[in-house]
Order: sequence, then structure tokens, then C-alpha cells
Amino acid sequence: MSSQEGAAVIKVEVQGNPQQYNFSVTVESPDTGCDQYADWWEVLSLDGDLLYRRVLLHSHVSEQPFTRSGGAVTIDSEVEVYVRAHMNNKGYGTQVMKGSPAAGFTAIDLASDFAEGLAEKEPLPKDCDF
Repeated sequence: MSSQEGAAVIKVEVQGNPQQYNFSVTVESPDTGCDQYADWWEVLSLDGDLLYRRVLLHSHVSEQPFTRSGGAVTIDSEVEVYVRAHMNNKGYGTQVMKGSPAAGFTAIDLASDFAEGLAEKEPLPKDCDF
């Protein structure tokens, strides 16, 4: 996926123990400032349930791609999940990572409207700092 199409998750690393995993997620996005930026990444079950969301407080215009960590994500080591990113003005990107803490993660395409109702679920960004 071209980064111009939205936010793409390009790498996921996981550390920790079952029920307490920390995710380091690398996102590539066409940020231009507060008018257009990746405003969160999230971990979802394969059924589309929100397991964790890392809200991003500012744009990353001069830092592309960028990596941010978050957790704890309460899953077992063999549980497969999706990790995807969202942009404030474009919605969910289609390049996501699928995998588990035990097996690792690989890039896949996921429809941008998969579990799109989660875009209204807290936590949500309050403001963009820059």
C-alpha cells in the first residue's frame, strides 16, 4: 500500500508475558500536520473486538515511519490479532499486521471498513498538539 492512501502498519514487535504484552508498532502515514495525521493504532481480535488502542497526540510529519509502544494487551501467546492504524481524516488504513506474540506478525490487506464502528469507541484523541 502506498502511504498516500492512509496509515500503514509496517512492523509489530511484542514483548512481555501472556495477558501483559507490550506492542511496539511502526506506522507509515502521509502526515501533514494536525489537519492530516495518524491519530491511533489498535489491536483487534480477528472477530473485530477492540483489545487495545494507543492514541497518538500529534502528527509525525518529519518522523516517517515512526514507532510507538503501548500495552498491556491481555491475550495469550498463541492468540492471533490484527494491528491497524487510523488517520483523523482518512479512517483506517488497509495495510495491517496479523499474527500472535508466539508466531510473530506479517503484513496483510484488511478492508478499511472492517469493524469500522470502533472509530467511535473510546479512547479517542482529544486534540492534536502539532
